[in-house]
Amino acid sequence: MIIDSHCHLTYEPMSKALNETLNRASRDGVKYILTISTEDKSYDKILKIVDEYKSVFGTYGIHPHEAKSHQNIKSDDIIKKVNQNKKIIGIGETGLDFYYNHSEKKDQINSFEEHISAAQKKNLPLIVHTRSAENDTYEILQKYLSKKDLKILIHCFTGTREFAFKLLDLGAYISASGVVTFNKSQDLANTFKDIPNEKILVETDAPYLAPVPLRGKPNEPSYIIHTVKFLAQLKGLSFDEFANITTNNFFNLFGKLN
Repeated sequence: MIIDSHCHLTYEPMSKALNETLNRASRDGVKYILTISTEDKSYDKILKIVDEYKSVFGTYGIHPHEAKSHQNIKSDDIIKKVNQNKKIIGIGETGLDFYYNHSEKKDQINSFEEHISAAQKKNLPLIVHTRSAENDTYEILQKYLSKKDLKILIHCFTGTREFAFKLLDLGAYISASGVVTFNKSQDLANTFKDIPNEKILVETDAPYLAPVPLRGKPNEPSYIIHTVKFLAQLKGLSFDEFANITTNNFFNLFGKLN
């Protein structure tokens, strides 16, 4: 069994062929899929998908790119959205992206902190996007953790080894996407080799970041098998062994799904 811990089923081309997309995933052993919120206006689509498909669960959150247009959303608003459906099991994706800076840094930080507060109040995992913002991301998470427990999932990790192990010290889980399979990602692969098995999840981030040998194509949950295969070989484990480890890690973070 495999769980795709992060994808965007509301995005094209998957949104136009959901039945076929989910059937392919099921055939390849993907038992559950977590579809991730990035903006408020598409949340109703997520609620509709999780109601229609037993295998799909969801989150609510505002991507850092969208922070500038969601400055009015506070932690209590996030909690109200989460409470609309029991299949909404995480908060995010949120975080900091200082690579593109589509939103001002202060707006990204404010939004990130509101999401953290909501995650702590609800005791739900926080799905964190971080790019070119390692120090700020770490310092903010550390600050809030010093006050109250926080479940953290760093999605699509592409950062430094030092950052990874600082996050592990905070108790974070770290998710690998298809990026780890890229030829240019040897340093990243070496980092994942040394991250404890019990702290790794896997994801597609579909429709983005299709793994080798499908790089360049629109990604989808069924393609996660290539990332699992790569990491299993990296870890010296069988495909099934590593798939089971990452599935159990997902359940340890998010709870059993039903």
